[in-house]
Amino acid sequence: MSILQRGVLVGLAIFIGACESPTPPGIQAARTAVAAKIASEQPGDYYIGRRYFKPDFKFWGYVRRPGQPWSTAKLVMLNESNKLAPDREKVQFGSDNNYEYKLTGEFTGQTVYEPASNGFYPEFLVRNFELISTNPPPIFKSQMSGTAQTQTTRFTIEKPESSL
Repeated sequence: MSILQRGVLVGLAIFIGACESPTPPGIQAARTAVAAKIASEQPGDYYIGRRYFKPDFKFWGYVRRPGQPWSTAKLVMLNESNKLAPDREKVQFGSDNNYEYKLTGEFTGQTVYEPASNGFYPEFLVRNFELISTNPPPIFKSQMSGTAQTQTTRFTIEKPESSL
């Protein structure tokens, strides 16, 4: 390898290293909080749900298995034939946005069309809700402070991330 090639490689390595910015302390703390919370979940026949309310959309929120990262969660349409969602039960639509619940129920295997997003989402038949937290750790980039926040609009559908 010539001196010129070595110089180019060293320069490229320095440039790439300079492009990486260290993770701000707030984001690292949020990552740690989410990981610790997930690690403390007991295995079992239930799900963890995060209410994700958007006025123009009819989906309920994200649902995942206990112990699994939020990046594995599915955005679901809720089948409320057995149990109404907590905000619908109180007739305060969206009042529980970002609340975290322990859900009992199951995926039906059906998909449901949601017209505002022009998308199909899995149907989750809920049997019961148990409130876990009204202020859980953040799972969306837009919830992070100290960063260049993602632009979210009323029509943006965010996806949870396992490593914010």
